[in-house]
Amino acid sequence: MGQEITVNARPGASPDVRIFDCNRSLTGMAIERYASMDDAKGSRAPDVLANRILGLGASRVTIYSSDVTVEAPADKWPALEPKVLETIQHLFGFYGDDAGWSDESLRAMGVEPLPRPEPTA
Repeated sequence: MGQEITVNARPGASPDVRIFDCNRSLTGMAIERYASMDDAKGSRAPDVLANRILGLGASRVTIYSSDVTVEAPADKWPALEPKVLETIQHLFGFYGDDAGWSDESLRAMGVEPLPRPEPTA
């Protein structure tokens, strides 16, 4: 299992914004902005994360280094915040259907999974 990301949430300047501070960098020095699922079609970690968060109901995602800024209607945050926290924490999980990298999850993101090697004794 991949290592979980430690993440803390804090309110932004607007009631529609939450900022999630992570214990590791998710991007280089570029600011990654996503306003739609079409913007988040790539296979890099910030693309995958933005795709998942937008799929939860967020309207915008901005990722810069170890900060993930998420915009959503203020009335959605009580239900959305725990889901976003869990999504970020488990971004790098890669075993099992619940980890986000199952064949079904990959196909839903438009990635065809590679065949798995046969185990050797």
